[in-house]
Amino acid sequence: MDSANKQTMLVVGGCRSGKSRFSQQWAAERFTRRTFVATTVAGDDEEMQHRVEMHRRSRGADWQTIEEPCDLTGVLREQWRETDVFLIDCLTLWLTNLLLKDWSDAEIETGMTDLAAAVKECPVSVVLVANEVGLGIVPESALARRFRDLAGWCNQRIGAHCDQVVFMAAGLPLYLK
Repeated sequence: MDSANKQTMLVVGGCRSGKSRFSQQWAAERFTRRTFVATTVAGDDEEMQHRVEMHRRSRGADWQTIEEPCDLTGVLREQWRETDVFLIDCLTLWLTNLLLKDWSDAEIETGMTDLAAAVKECPVSVVLVANEVGLGIVPESALARRFRDLAGWCNQRIGAHCDQVVFMAAGLPLYLK
């Protein structure tokens, strides 16, 4: 793919809003060599293992899959020659993984900045999926408020570096940018 056709997109929305389906369909309609970057760590969680398997089936065999819970910047900078588009699903779980590794807010913000730069610099198209977690009530616990704030800042930072930002609700896309 030539870099003149490169596109970057952030797709945000609530749980079960259609973010993943929309993103997969968008990439499948435009690109032959597609790479799904999964940030989920299912571990021993049977319900999460089932969700991962459902996502795999929905993509089909014509997607390459990279399971990378933390180093998204490395994937974009080192593996772009193998694909025409990266679909990163999802930034919210990536943030959760960093929090579970006890990263400080400053380390996470540096990670966000590095990821935004990698998205901008990547020679191929990049689609990123994230949950919009700031539409509800203010969480009761300090950890939940920290998570909500970091997720919102991450979405803002990444969205500022993307050509398009799409908000999903009820399976329908609303193009914000």
